[in-house]
Order: sequence, then structure tokens, then C-alpha cells
Amino acid sequence: MSELESRLLKTGAERLALLGKHAERLMQGYTRDDVPLDGLNDSALRKLLAARVLWRPDEQSGVKLSPKVRELIAEMLADETRRHVNADVAETLELVRSLVHSYREARSRGEHWRQEQQLLRLRQEVDDLNGRFADAIDSLWQRLNSDFGFVSQLSDKIRENDRAQKQIVRLLDGLALIDFDELIALVGSDGSLRKLLISQLQQRLSHHYTSLREVQRRLIELMARFRKQQARSRLISGMVAFMREHPGFVPSNYAKRSDVPALFNHAAPLNAAAAPALDRALESRVLAELLHELPTPRHATQTVESAVPALTPEDNLAAARQQALKHDVERFYLAVLDQPPAEPISALAYLYDSHLEWPDEIWLFQVISEYQGLPRSEQQAFRLHQDESPASPFNDLRLIHDVALAVAV
Repeated sequence: MSELESRLLKTGAERLALLGKHAERLMQGYTRDDVPLDGLNDSALRKLLAARVLWRPDEQSGVKLSPKVRELIAEMLADETRRHVNADVAETLELVRSLVHSYREARSRGEHWRQEQQLLRLRQEVDDLNGRFADAIDSLWQRLNSDFGFVSQLSDKIRENDRAQKQIVRLLDGLALIDFDELIALVGSDGSLRKLLISQLQQRLSHHYTSLREVQRRLIELMARFRKQQARSRLISGMVAFMREHPGFVPSNYAKRSDVPALFNHAAPLNAAAAPALDRALESRVLAELLHELPTPRHATQTVESAVPALTPEDNLAAARQQALKHDVERFYLAVLDQPPAEPISALAYLYDSHLEWPDEIWLFQVISEYQGLPRSEQQAFRLHQDESPASPFNDLRLIHDVALAVAV
């Protein structure tokens, strides 16, 4: 028995053992919408998901039976209502239309049990449809990661790529059959049907379209790489065949040939350098005429040292006011240094006593900024106390009313 056959037997036995071990849970999931997770530990759930016995459409929904397992159970039970003869999207959509009509008929008659059954079957059909698309896209990724990597011939890889491209086209054609305008008119104003057949289905189809675009982009990238490798391999094989037929062939030195083939003539032309010959007296008249024909500059040249940035009068005024404010704050700090260490000076009191015309907020902001701009060693020489209070009982924003500055003891 070969290694591949033994591996298949081992994997198949493990999967069948999983089905038998959790048969009751799987049958409960077959008759309901989701598989009940009561009594199912995380290890068993991961094994069932990895074996593709169960699948989860998204993070918000529950765990469901995979379409293949559901079809297997339906085939064994001869359940004609849930057994699919083929996986055609058009047939699934026709079945969905029939179930919607049955659901609306049961609702109009007040048959709640039959209404719930039809809604459950609708959920299962939509889940199966999404599962088939998800399995097909997963199959494409498996083909990208296996068939393309283990096929030795480039021609075989290109054929595999072509098969995958055709499968993408078929999937896109199947997705195009789902007309949401028709589904909106079909479900009407029923909230459960609109959530199932409009919002959830549209979200899943958008995810399928995104996955298919990513697969197609990867296929195109691989095809370009395969074509490039194929062109290089053909060039090398052709050169090898030529060397076998002409064993004494020696490439000629193309640099010494006057007629260079266009394939090798890719260098840019050289422009010859030219300069006036000032040492030739015979050409002085020509040079003088050329100098006289040069256009005169419209503006006198300005040296770099004398050039200064252009400043508007508003900028000059703002810079002057900022410098004056900084100078007044520095005098306030010098006045603090002249006072005894234990006597703090109020910034607003100094502003009023000195008859300075700065607004209170700007003056306090500059005093605090000057303190914060000092080095750490110089900040320790002062004690800054802020007279502040909350903006309101419900707002923890602190409002600064005054600043007192003193020399640290």
C-alpha cells in the first residue's frame, strides 16, 4: 500500500469517527438552523471545523453543517425535500422563490408552525448557497497553493491557471443570477425575509465578490510570472539547441562593429562639449558680437548676503508686540527675584501696578509659558502656584484665574 493511500485511509477513518462520535449533535443541526454547542468542548469544535464537517459563515452567526455533510445526510435518509440533484444557482433561486411563496401563504392563513418550517428551510437553503460559493473559493485557493506549486511543467501550470480562470467566470455568472431587485419585490415588507434574503445575503455575496477578485488578481499575477518564465525557458532552450547544431559558434565583438544591431544599440548619444577659445585672437570679434547680442537683465542682481526674507507690515507689528510682551514678562521674573523668598507676587497684581496694557489671559499665558520654557534646573528655583477652579460641578475643566510666583527657599 502506497504512502498516499495509507494517508487517505487514516484521514478518512478519523473523519468518519468524528461523524460517529458527534452524530447526535450533527442530526440536531440538520433538523434545526444551527448546531447546538452544549456539551461540545473547544477541542472537538476545532476538529469538526478543520474537517469541514461544520462551518461558520461569519463571526456573528452560529455554527452550521457544511453543505456536503447536509447533502450526505439527506442522501442517506432519502430526504427528497433537502437533497440537491445538482448545485445549480438558478435551481436554488427557484427553490427559494417557491419557499417564499409557501411562507407567505402560511402566514396569511395563520399557520405558524408551517411558517416556521418554511423559514427554517429558507435559512438552510441560503446557508447552503453561501457554503457552496465558500467551498468553491476555498477550492481555488487550494489549487493556487497546491496544483501550481507541484506541477513541474510550465505548460501544465498555465493550463491549471486557465481552468481556475474559467471556474471564476462560472462563479461570477452564478453570482450575477442573484437579482436583489427581484428579491426585494418578492419578500415585500416582511422583516425576517428582508433580513435573511436582502441584508445577510448581500453581505455574504459582497464577501464572495471580494474573495474572487483577490483570487483573480493572484491568478493574473501568476500567469504573468509563468509567461515570463516560459519566455526565458524558450530562449534558453533555443540557445542550447543552436549551440548543439553549431558547436564552434563564438559571439562576435559588437563593440568593434560599425553596424551595431538595434538590440544592442541602447546607449544614449553623447553630446560634444563646446567652449569659447579665448586664446585665439582671430575669433575675438565673433565673441564680442555674441556678447553684445546677449539680452540685458531687467533687474539688477542682488547678493545673497543683502537678501532678506520679505515681511509684511502686519508680520513686523506682531513680532514687535510679541517681543515687547516677552520683555515685560522677563522684568516680572526679575522683580520676583528681588523679593524675599517667602513673598509670592501675583502676576495680575504686577500687571495692574505696572500699568501694562496686556489682556489678562495673554499675560497669564505668557507667564506660564515662560516658566515651562525654562530648563529643569532653573524651574526648581521658582515656586509657581496657580489659582484655579473647576468650570462647573459637572465639568472638570480647570479655569486659571491668577498665577503667583515666588523664589524657592
